[in-house]
Amino acid sequence: MQEIDITTITKRSIHGVFALVSRTFLIQVVMQLVSFFLTIYLLPAEYGVFYIVSAAIAFLGYFSDIGLAAALIQKKEPLTKDDLRTTFTIQQGLVIVVSIIALLFSDQIGRFYSLDGSGKILYQALILAFFLSSLKTIPSILLERELKFQKLVIPEIVEAFAFSITVLTMVIMGFGVTSFTVAVVLRGFLGLITMYIVAPWKPEIGFSKPTAKRLLSFGLPFQANSILALLKDQLLVIYLGKALPLTQVGYIGVAQKLAYTPLRLFMDNIIRITFPSFSRLTGTDYLGKAIEKTLFGICVFIFPATAGMVLVMPDFIKVFPKYEKWEPVLVSLGFFAANAALSSISTPLTNALNAIGKIKVTLYLMIFWTLATWISIPICISLFGFNGVSIASFIISLSLFAVIFIAKRYISFSVLPVITPPLIATVVMSVFIYFLGRGLITSLPMLIIVMIVGGGVYGACLFIIAKSQILSDLALIKENLRK
Repeated sequence: MQEIDITTITKRSIHGVFALVSRTFLIQVVMQLVSFFLTIYLLPAEYGVFYIVSAAIAFLGYFSDIGLAAALIQKKEPLTKDDLRTTFTIQQGLVIVVSIIALLFSDQIGRFYSLDGSGKILYQALILAFFLSSLKTIPSILLERELKFQKLVIPEIVEAFAFSITVLTMVIMGFGVTSFTVAVVLRGFLGLITMYIVAPWKPEIGFSKPTAKRLLSFGLPFQANSILALLKDQLLVIYLGKALPLTQVGYIGVAQKLAYTPLRLFMDNIIRITFPSFSRLTGTDYLGKAIEKTLFGICVFIFPATAGMVLVMPDFIKVFPKYEKWEPVLVSLGFFAANAALSSISTPLTNALNAIGKIKVTLYLMIFWTLATWISIPICISLFGFNGVSIASFIISLSLFAVIFIAKRYISFSVLPVITPPLIATVVMSVFIYFLGRGLITSLPMLIIVMIVGGGVYGACLFIIAKSQILSDLALIKENLRK
């Protein structure tokens, strides 16, 4: 019976990775093109407004779930109607309360950040989008538990295209911040409708005290972890909105967005699949192997993508003169990219710890990261200006070694043999691009050629170093895609 379960998990996980990565690659390409044009048409301060207000709304999301969604996904037994009703009732009650409070404080938020009328309306529109998004939680959980990511990604595609087309069109027409307002509302409604089409579920109100107690035993520590992440990340952005000029906040936002793009494309999608997969592999000999393959797959893409982005960005700015206003982001981009590379290793490990139920362990790690963030970033800002944010984030990411040590106490797996091949191949590629690109990149075609050749060098070097592992993984993928 276990072999059948393992086979099913493997097959659906591989299908899920391909479904998410292939479809979200399209989304990311579109979003990056849109971001490129937005950075041309928008002023850094206007981008800063959207960055800060989005962070404020993300702040609300951490108080709307209390970890129940993760508890349902992690639960070993089949879900019951009481599970779904109780989760939906608690969540929507919290969402409504939080949304009302957020709306009542609209004027205060607007004055705090010196938002004009369009900025305040954007804030209110994001609250509405937040409420609409909460209604998708249960259908999303049902799809994730069954590892049916092919369906789960469909609403995301609809949302991405609706947002991208709307915001880009309106920005070009000169609507500025209002473009984001219309786009987020349209995205919210279309995403909700699409989700209930691909995963029909009839919302039901109900409450079971035993069910709530059982789910909250995992959910509350998980959500405490998330709230600390909130204090570490989103609340920090809100702080930066007061500590730094909006233009510099815009620089930080763009640098972080660019550096973390490979994470959003590759790692986030794989993490979404591995959490339910690891949860079902808990207690088996397959978990360690699954972690190793996850780390290898993520690093193969993240290492060269982040290094390549840092190397070609100065030349990219030269090729596109209108992009020169973003030249100050180059230092931050480098440190954020280094953070992203290290996070591509630590995040799957903390994800695995959560999946096997060691939620309190990751809670202690998050407490450390939160304290380290709030202590180091103000100090680094005073020393290095807005670049201090990225410098501090890189320093904190060096705690990766502690994460590896802790994870090895509970799970048997290897790290160094897994990450060494993509790391060596990335170093070779970086040296090649650096010396080839100097003075050679004078136009967009030459930039593209250098990137393609650099990718070829990376691929060839990786294949030479890790030929047996690559062929083995490709055979496993091919076998499961046929099923």
